[in-house]
Amino acid sequence: MAYEEKKVRLDMAHRLSLDERERLTVSGVEDVESFDESAIVMYTVKGTLVVRGSGLHIDKLSLDGGELSVEGTIDALMYEAQRRESGGIFSRLFR
Repeated sequence: MAYEEKKVRLDMAHRLSLDERERLTVSGVEDVESFDESAIVMYTVKGTLVVRGSGLHIDKLSLDGGELSVEGTIDALMYEAQRRESGGIFSRLFR
């Protein structure tokens, strides 16, 4: 069986839905870099998205479908200017 590399789907739709500042649903998610109760950093097809707040927890994550749901108090949504560099964990560690 040949090894198949997963390719980034640039045609994936990117949407944000925020309900009452307590539930966020994001589509077009490629990866989650980090998360804790005060911040979640994720890579989307439209750039790096940072979610800040309190009591944050990831309710649902499906990278195959590109869906992420967050619950907690959401204070800010911010896109970072730079896109993620390609490469694995070692390329990020040894910059």
